[in-house]
Amino acid sequence: MKILAFSDLHAARSRAEALVAASAGADLVIGAGDFCNLRQGLPEALAPLTEITAPLVMVAGNNESANELRDAAPPRAHVLHGEAVEISGIRIFGIGGGIPVTPFGSWSWDLTEQQAEALLAGAEGAEVIVSHSPPKGVADRTSTGQSVGSSALRAAIERFRPRLVLCGHVHDCWGQDGMIGRTRVRNLGPTVNWLEI
Repeated sequence: MKILAFSDLHAARSRAEALVAASAGADLVIGAGDFCNLRQGLPEALAPLTEITAPLVMVAGNNESANELRDAAPPRAHVLHGEAVEISGIRIFGIGGGIPVTPFGSWSWDLTEQQAEALLAGAEGAEVIVSHSPPKGVADRTSTGQSVGSSALRAAIERFRPRLVLCGHVHDCWGQDGMIGRTRVRNLGPTVNWLEI
């Protein structure tokens, strides 16, 4: 399966249009959150993505909630938060939001590690986990060197051993890859990322 994946569009229309153009060659498209900014303008930010014809899986970032994303997503999209979908025989689990709670204030849609741990129980058997936030210790360092990833997500990866984890959130790590055991982790960013599974 040829996967086109991205995160953190932040309402950048030109980047969205480039992803739509590339999606013609994809078997699956995955968006790992932060489609808009500060919980504003989500329908407008998602409008270009309605042109994607491949199956589309999305999770919310901390700039939109799962319910907001469900309300605004293209009709054919699978919006996941604590649930999974099977596409072409591949089980994909998704979890959105900033994990752990960010310092950004009340606008940011965040989860505690405990909330995330409860939701991540549903990731058992998934070959792909899509999370807006990265796991602790992989592609999660800010410009000051602080590791801000999720311990609950890392524990779920170690327990369930998916083949692939796709995330975003930490802009300083866009494009970075790492491994947790046999699991490849990639912090995507708002450009075209091609993956095979």
